[in-house]
Amino acid sequence: MNTPNKLTMLRIILIPFFVVFLLGNFSTWSKWMALAIFVIASLTDMLDGYLARKNNLVTDFGILMDPLADKLLVTSALICFVGQGMIPAVVAIIILSREFLVTSIRLVAAPKGRVIPAD
Repeated sequence: MNTPNKLTMLRIILIPFFVVFLLGNFSTWSKWMALAIFVIASLTDMLDGYLARKNNLVTDFGILMDPLADKLLVTSALICFVGQGMIPAVVAIIILSREFLVTSIRLVAAPKGRVIPAD
C-alpha cells in the first residue's frame, strides 16, 4: 500500500474520533479537538491527492476510496451538526444531494470507460 492510500485510510480511521469528540462533552476542549481532527483529515485529503499525482501513484483503490473517505467525513460532520442543531437540516440535504449527484455521474460514466477523477 502506497503513501497516498495510507493517508486515505488514515482519514477513514480519523472519522470516528472526530464524531466522538464533536458529540462528546468530555471537556471544554472536545469541540476544538474535533475541529483539529477534521482539519488534519482534510489536509490528508489534499496531501494524498498531491502525492498520488506527483509520483504517479494513482491506484484503483485510491480512485475508489479517496472520494468515499471524503464523503464519509463530510456526511459524518453534517449529520452531527444537524443533530446538535448547529445547522438546519435543509443545508445538509442540499450538500449531500450534490455529493450523491456527483457520485451518480461518476457511476454512469464508469461503464463507458470514462473516469471522472477528483479534482
